[in-house]
Amino acid sequence: MALSVPGYSPGFRKPPEVVRLRRKRARSRGAAASPPRELTEPAARRAALVAGLPLRPFPAAGGRGGGSGGGPAAARRNPFARLDNRPRVAAEPPDGPAREQPEAPVPFLDSNQENDLLWEEKFPERTTVTELPQTSHVSFSEPDIPSSKSTELPVDWSIKTRLLFTSSQPFTWADHLKAQEEAQGLVQHCRATEVTLPKSIQDPKLSSELRCTFQQSLIYWLHPALSWLPLFPRIGADRKMAGKTSPWSNDATLQHVLMSDWSVSFTSLYNLLKTKLCPYFYVCTYQFTVLFRAAGLAGSDLITALISPTTRGLREAMRNEGIEFSLPLIKESGHKKETASGTSLGYGEEQAISDEDEEESFSWLEEMGVQDKIKKPDILSIKLRKEKHEVQMDHRPESVVLVKGINTFTLLNFLINSKSLVATSGPQAGLPPTLLSPVAFRGATMQMLKARSVNVKTQALSGYRDQFSLEITGPIMPHSLHSLTMLLKSSQSGSFSAVLYPHEPTAVFNICLQMDKVLDMVVHKELTNCGLHPNTLEQLSQIPLLGKSSLRNVVLRDYIYNWRS
Repeated sequence: MALSVPGYSPGFRKPPEVVRLRRKRARSRGAAASPPRELTEPAARRAALVAGLPLRPFPAAGGRGGGSGGGPAAARRNPFARLDNRPRVAAEPPDGPAREQPEAPVPFLDSNQENDLLWEEKFPERTTVTELPQTSHVSFSEPDIPSSKSTELPVDWSIKTRLLFTSSQPFTWADHLKAQEEAQGLVQHCRATEVTLPKSIQDPKLSSELRCTFQQSLIYWLHPALSWLPLFPRIGADRKMAGKTSPWSNDATLQHVLMSDWSVSFTSLYNLLKTKLCPYFYVCTYQFTVLFRAAGLAGSDLITALISPTTRGLREAMRNEGIEFSLPLIKESGHKKETASGTSLGYGEEQAISDEDEEESFSWLEEMGVQDKIKKPDILSIKLRKEKHEVQMDHRPESVVLVKGINTFTLLNFLINSKSLVATSGPQAGLPPTLLSPVAFRGATMQMLKARSVNVKTQALSGYRDQFSLEITGPIMPHSLHSLTMLLKSSQSGSFSAVLYPHEPTAVFNICLQMDKVLDMVVHKELTNCGLHPNTLEQLSQIPLLGKSSLRNVVLRDYIYNWRS
């Protein structure tokens, strides 16, 4: 009699009994010898039983309760032995899945080189349960991949904080520009010189035109300019600014001077935008970011302004100032689209109707004569309950606000006079918002994005190979991203990959706006003097397709783009 072992079901055969049954079946079928695996495993299990170790049921038991089997023992398995109940394929080696698991993550180790395989979903199918978590995090939904292949990237209105380009060809041409090349790049930017590079440059290090154009692509304009303070990003920048010198924080006179200069620069930017001499600009505060776009960009024939993220207090203040706005990501089902005048009924009429509904909801208490015994909710709790859905979207991408046309001028005056635009305490106290623009404006300071090339050795199948990278840091605006990709397409012979790091609060600027009419081509032609390259202007005129996301990975192979957002 076999000893009882903890963890075993009494309905299963004990290992010694299973061994005897198998030997009996082998002799009855005239088998010459049993497989070595089936002899060694029961012996090992018997040794474990003598040592008192708890074991799982034998995986190849012939059946429950000694029932007669209609086939070989290997074809019948205990369903409780493993989570994976599928029978082993005869041609599959016993350690087949174990060898494939280390190979599955290989395409994800080097995201800059192998993302094209990942986006095209060229992985073989996996059927085991243990491999499902490995592939679940890389299966992109259809909205995440606007297009599998294209000769141009989709327009991305988010501000990037870092770009990392990698290529099999070196980026040494981007280092140590000559004084003449640096000066020529500055002049080309200030004069808005259009430079068209050839499709492929044979020797980039000897191309002075390439280096001047690279210098031109790194320039942007900023206000205010304080070299000891990081002025972008402003949201969540208190930790970086802590301990920095800020003489204006306790000086009301100095704060007034800073805000006065900032108002002049802000007004100058808006006037340039209105006359189509500036394509777009950003206003970065410590709580939200505003994107102003000229008429003709993003498929709109009017000046537009997007604000993200917003709060109920900010939207209420804008409504009180008479600014008409909408919430593009809030569906009209359940409640009307929010505007300054309320809705199609008007804010006052809607409030009156809701009050009547509340009175009717308690009328049944009076009919029963118990209206004095039951406590009714007060007016404040009823109001908070109604506004719950509006407060829940605060500080989220869904709170993005759209302002169009003449209301953008009202928004300009509102932002200049708003007391909540500047922090009253903390490291950013008294510091005006940051203005970012691709063109010069009154009071602006010319700044340069930082570029750095690195050469490293990466492991390959045949040993080590050279891997070259180019890192760009700073407030990278949409025009700079497009200019750099056009330039690297020529210098790297149509082959490179890039990882993009966006400023998350600005990713929602890629939402598609509902337009009242088709954009007139005359409006688009009026932007030719805005200082951007014609190809860049053509891209920025497209309707955004990325939604609430932004570009994260880009791969260029043979002049064809693959991207992931």
